[in-house]
Amino acid sequence: MQITTINIVLQYMLSKAQSKHIRSLTQQKFRDQFQQFIAEGSKLATEWLSSQQSVIQIVATREWLDDNRAIIAPHNEALVIEATEKELEIITTLQTPNQVLLVLPYPPVIPFPASADKWYMALDGIQDPGNMGTLLRIADWYGIEHVLCNEQCVDIYNPKVVQSAMGAHLRVAVHYSDLALSLKQLKMPVYAAILGGDNVYHCNRSNSGILVIGNESKGISDAVLASASHLVTIPRKGGAESLNAAVSAGILCALLLPQ
Repeated sequence: MQITTINIVLQYMLSKAQSKHIRSLTQQKFRDQFQQFIAEGSKLATEWLSSQQSVIQIVATREWLDDNRAIIAPHNEALVIEATEKELEIITTLQTPNQVLLVLPYPPVIPFPASADKWYMALDGIQDPGNMGTLLRIADWYGIEHVLCNEQCVDIYNPKVVQSAMGAHLRVAVHYSDLALSLKQLKMPVYAAILGGDNVYHCNRSNSGILVIGNESKGISDAVLASASHLVTIPRKGGAESLNAAVSAGILCALLLPQ
C-alpha cells in the first residue's frame, strides 16, 4: 500500500479474502453480522461519495478512480482498492459489472420521530426487492424521511433493493417494528391502501399521516388494517386486476400529501 497524491490509502489488488467478504454481503446473515452492505455503479457511488456518509471500501477500476479523484479525496476513512474488470465481475451482483463498488456501513439505529406535521410510509410484508427499493425512492421523492417496516419485509440492504432505491438510503431512515402496534401507538391518521376503500380522489389532502402499503399478493394484514383510520383506493376504470405496490404508493402520495 502507498499514499497517493489525493491523500488516500490505495491498494493495487483485490485480495481473495476481500473478494470473499464482499461476496458474502449478498447474504443477509453476513450483512447483519458485519453491519455492512454494498452499492454498485457509478451513479450510486458518486451520490454516496458526494455525501458526508462514511464509506468502508471503494473498489474500482483505475479509470474510474482517476476520473473521480475529487469526490474520493474527502473519504480518507475508506480503503480504496484498484480492481480489474475481471475482479469486479467476480464480486458484482449485476449481470453487467460496473466500474465501481462500495462497501458501506449500516447507519446508526435511531428512534422513530413521530411528528404531527409529517407524512410517513408504512410497509406491510413487502417481499420483492425491486418494489422495496422503488418504494424507498418514492418516499425520497415526496420528502418522506422515515419509513416503518415489519419483519416480514425484505431486507432493505439487499443489493437489489439498494440498486433500485437509487440513493434513497441516504435520505430515508427505515424502522422495523411490530407494525400494527406501532400504528396504534402513534395516534396519527393512517391511510391504508386497499381495493375496497374510499375513492382517493374524494379525500382531502392532509398535512400529516401514515400511508400503509401491503404485501404484493396478500395486501395489508388484518392486524395492520385494524389500525387504519382511513381506507382508500385508486378507482379502476380498465380491466387490470390490481396495481403494483410501488405504483399505487406513488399515485397515493401525489393525491394525499400536501402540494
